Amino acid sequence: MKRLKRYQENAVDKLLVRTRELLNENSDNRTIVFQSPTGSGKTFMMSRYIYQLIEEYEDKKDICFLWISIGKGNLHEQSYNSLKKEYNGFPVVYLLEQEFFGSREIITRNEIVVVNWEKLRTKDRKTGEWKNILMKDKETTNFRELVRNTKEDNTVIIMIIDESHSNSSSERALELRNIINADLTIEMSATPVLREGEYDEKIFVWPNDVIEEGMIKKEIVINEDIDQIDDDEITSQELIMQAAFQKREELKQLYQKMGIDINPLVMIQLPSSEAGEEKKEFVESFLAEKDVSYENKKLAVWLSEEKVNNENEFVTPNNSKVDFLIFKQAVDTGWDCPRASILVRFREIKSIVFEIQTIGRILRMPEAEHYENDTLNKGFVYTNVKSLEVKKETYNPNIIKSVIVRRKDIYEPIRLKSYYRKRLDFGDITLSFYKILERTFCKYFDINIDEYEFFSRNKDKLQSKGIVLKHLDNQDEIILNKSLDTKLFDKLPDDKISGKEADLFSESTLLKVNLSQDDLFHAFELLIKVNLNGFAFKRSIPSVKQALYRWFRKYLDINLVGNGIIYIQNIVLNNAETFSKLFDKAVRAYKPLKDEEINKKIQEIEEWNEEWEIAEKRNLNPYTYTKHDYNLSLYNPCYLKIDSSIEKDFIEYLESKKDTVNWWWQNGGEHMALNFGIKYNNRSTFQPDFIVSFKDGRLGIFDTKASGFNEDDNKLKSEALQQYIIQNNKNLFGGLIIKQGQHFKINTRENYSGFKENPDDWEYFEDLIK
Repeated sequence: MKRLKRYQENAVDKLLVRTRELLNENSDNRTIVFQSPTGSGKTFMMSRYIYQLIEEYEDKKDICFLWISIGKGNLHEQSYNSLKKEYNGFPVVYLLEQEFFGSREIITRNEIVVVNWEKLRTKDRKTGEWKNILMKDKETTNFRELVRNTKEDNTVIIMIIDESHSNSSSERALELRNIINADLTIEMSATPVLREGEYDEKIFVWPNDVIEEGMIKKEIVINEDIDQIDDDEITSQELIMQAAFQKREELKQLYQKMGIDINPLVMIQLPSSEAGEEKKEFVESFLAEKDVSYENKKLAVWLSEEKVNNENEFVTPNNSKVDFLIFKQAVDTGWDCPRASILVRFREIKSIVFEIQTIGRILRMPEAEHYENDTLNKGFVYTNVKSLEVKKETYNPNIIKSVIVRRKDIYEPIRLKSYYRKRLDFGDITLSFYKILERTFCKYFDINIDEYEFFSRNKDKLQSKGIVLKHLDNQDEIILNKSLDTKLFDKLPDDKISGKEADLFSESTLLKVNLSQDDLFHAFELLIKVNLNGFAFKRSIPSVKQALYRWFRKYLDINLVGNGIIYIQNIVLNNAETFSKLFDKAVRAYKPLKDEEINKKIQEIEEWNEEWEIAEKRNLNPYTYTKHDYNLSLYNPCYLKIDSSIEKDFIEYLESKKDTVNWWWQNGGEHMALNFGIKYNNRSTFQPDFIVSFKDGRLGIFDTKASGFNEDDNKLKSEALQQYIIQNNKNLFGGLIIKQGQHFKINTRENYSGFKENPDDWEYFEDLIK
């Protein structure tokens, strides 16, 4: 059984925690939106979620699962085959049309039934009657009756909608949701369509986490090196095919050089218009001249009207013979072929808009890890359009890079030593926190570790510490009938108005009302949040809650099924002062363990480039980088990501010094080895903002800062930069730069002091570059 990646494990834990809570709530239409990037392994994560949920509810509650696949074609069969392969016999997975054709009356416990949504929901346009035999009224059980019988048998139905962005909000799709009326619905997509208020919980998997784990490519590059093909007579469609063909050969040779048996696939998307057939004939003719054909199995086609060599088991393996696949829309959603590396798109009648779902077919890494050669960590798109709109993708905004900038010829090698390491830490509390919480709680309540059979005695120990376990108050107090005497307005207290200022207000009382389930949940999470001591809230909260629930289950025998979790939340909130201190104490005790975990990984993944150079070209996203008209920028055209006014002012200052400055370069903001980095704080990568070449032969390394902010981190970075300059024995200088009034000031001291603390340590920048 495959192991979950760290981000996958965290996502499954969050899904399990929220599922328990929602199933315990007495509400209708309970829905979780599970948003996870294309290529992150959504099906695998959901398969682990199902398996762990079945284990947890064994002998407690009967659960079955409806897996709804959306999209035309037979994508539901791919989900079915993936789940069957993953489970290897348990739990049992069925295709609805194969198993439930009338003889079965209910879905039994632990069964997973995979459904093709498109086929199931089809109706006759004239009569409005269901067209699918499984939906029609008949003598044997139809799908609607099957679902109703299952619910009447007290089996919980969890409906998982795969690729939920596709038609899940349409009228008939909503009708089918109402027919199923699942106890819990999980909508799973990279781009979900449900808006806030239409779901109970949204669980994210962050794209950077997926990229860091090597699951998906670092970036998608559009029309790379297409201008290097020197042929005045070539047509635009021949140009993009030739560029794609050459890129595939390059990638193939790189894999062979590394001894990796992967055959990169080029996917060729035909226009959906009538021009599609003409383009198909051109592609077949072009590839035939390169000895690529259907006959030798190097070419496949996957169209609704024609399919050749397109069987999943033939096309998708990493060492498949198929080099090129022709398609239109049939494989746009849900199709999984990790070796796909290049996408060719021909001009449509209307403008082309690239979206994550379209290019998602080339996002995956074939072996779920990044390679030493960064070219293999990219996806490539070739298209023959005059202008290209890259749709702004708010969820993962910087992955599609359609702008190419090139280094000017004025550049000479600088050979800097550069440091980079993959991100070790996301500032979160992980599952290892449980041991710390267990130790902290047991010590405070005088319970021996692993002494969990004496539940009654443990409860007595909690109560001896003043913990209230019975008759818990699940109510909220609100001010009732309070009026303000305007004559005493100036004597009002500054901080808050409560029911206690009897001398200032007319008589009032406090009204007690039941705390809503949502308010209870948010109050509980808030109590944890205020005691995280700097750890990231969204990433940390599932691990802290899991640790807490496990402790109560282990030492007080509180069953998490039923109202167990709500009971635990009530205990914590009714004894908030004690548990607030315990959370604080546990989190503080966890910090050294977290540091130790990180330090163990540092040497394994840090990278040094002894002769780093500014890249000859870069691929940038036009939504995160803006074009500027600066003359001394090393890259042409000049695209920049300017995050502060001081950066902009500093660039304009450099531009005014053309007698002194050869060129300047803005270091990339993305955390990657392509950028220049300095090691600091033992385990961090510092990427200074600018490298500047001066006419006197010196090279400057500068980082612009807002004066007086985050000085602790500034000190670490500044001193690391000065040490770097001393140790590298080159004609280097640099430092942290601030702006005071109209002047830039720089700190070049080995021991850093902030400007407010010691202004004499800061020199005028203009004095150093004369």
